[in-house]
Amino acid sequence: MALQRVLIADDQPEVLAALSFICRSEGYQVVTVTSPGAAIETLKKEDFDLILIDLNYDRDRQSGEEGLELLKQIRELDSSIPVVVMTAYASIQLVVQAINLGAKDFLQKPWENERLLSILRNQLALRNALRREERLQAENSSLQDFNGTAFVTASKSMKELKRLIEQVAPSDANVLITGENGTGKGLVAQILHKLSFRASQQLVTVNMGGLPDGLFESEMFGHIKGAFTDARADRAGRFELADGGTLFLDEIANMTAVQQTKLLRVLECGEFERVGSSKTRRADARLLSATNADLQKEISEGRFREDLFFRLNTIEIHIPPLRERQEDIPVLAMQYLGEINRRYRKSIQGFQPATLDALNAYTWPGNVRELRHVVERAVLLSRTPLIQPADLGIQTAPAQSPGIEDMNLDAMEGSLIRRALARHKGNAVLAAKDLGLSRSAFYRRLQKHGIEQP
Repeated sequence: MALQRVLIADDQPEVLAALSFICRSEGYQVVTVTSPGAAIETLKKEDFDLILIDLNYDRDRQSGEEGLELLKQIRELDSSIPVVVMTAYASIQLVVQAINLGAKDFLQKPWENERLLSILRNQLALRNALRREERLQAENSSLQDFNGTAFVTASKSMKELKRLIEQVAPSDANVLITGENGTGKGLVAQILHKLSFRASQQLVTVNMGGLPDGLFESEMFGHIKGAFTDARADRAGRFELADGGTLFLDEIANMTAVQQTKLLRVLECGEFERVGSSKTRRADARLLSATNADLQKEISEGRFREDLFFRLNTIEIHIPPLRERQEDIPVLAMQYLGEINRRYRKSIQGFQPATLDALNAYTWPGNVRELRHVVERAVLLSRTPLIQPADLGIQTAPAQSPGIEDMNLDAMEGSLIRRALARHKGNAVLAAKDLGLSRSAFYRRLQKHGIEQP
């Protein structure tokens, strides 16, 4: 964290030297000036967390008028910076005037060091608290802008979800995000990070389903040069990259037992070592995780560790599927229409009533992700100002699947993969095992056939 900066204005060099020594010994960065004019010029060029000013600069004057005028100018430049005034010629009237002009506290010369440090600590702590509050207000306000393009909702369930996100985001609690494929779990993770006090740092995302055991430690914890054949240089892992920020673990139900054990150890003690190194490291990262699986069922069937579940699930945020919040379908469709119009420089005006009926009648197995894809396709294909039902490319009743005799080998392979994923509710590990494939081979085939894993 950057050192807190204090500006001190006084016309006596010995006073400046003494105050500087005390403040620096407390860990503050100090800048000193000897006149009100120098103080204002310095404040125009640099940022400070607190200002300590004398009220008298002319030895023949003891009215405090120079200091009061300086205080006014400082408040005009930046009213958020706490100002502490000091003088050897204190009077109740002068104190009242300074406080009325915005001074946060008053110090009489000669001062007591403990009182001086107490004032500085208290005012800087209040300054930090106000900054956090302002930042939170700005971030909560930015949520509305963010939602304006990505989290539009008309349904009661999603409005409640939105309130929960706003409540949980500023904390450092680990959050488990659950929901079907395409409901927007990654978007919720982005919003949680955006509204947290870690927003200025990185959000690091890891697809846990795509990490084989052999690469898990290197990817998550890093490695040093020469740790293995291809380790040509030191490399930081995802935990280190997320230090001070947020680490988002997607598809956590697809972790192997070995991976779960290694992750749990880090979550329990907060420490890890890069592959090939004995040096223990720590990383301060908030943990978000997501899955479309029923983790309670995974636990009961021995595929997911209960102790890891409790570490990940301080707060659970469940996103309902689109079919359970039909009020959102036309609202989201119009929002996507506007975005896609701008992207492709189109001027589609809206949807025919029959088109909206078709959207509402569809079950949306791919949820909001599928809805956006459908609207994008319709915008590109529509030849009229209003989108027609035929432009959507969806069927409100399930179509009959082609028989094996009508498929080529590629189509048959894709069909088998989709069925295996559906049978195991998106669990890639079980689907791969069912098909007799390694995880890496299974993921290559997902990519080959353009299949998005739930």
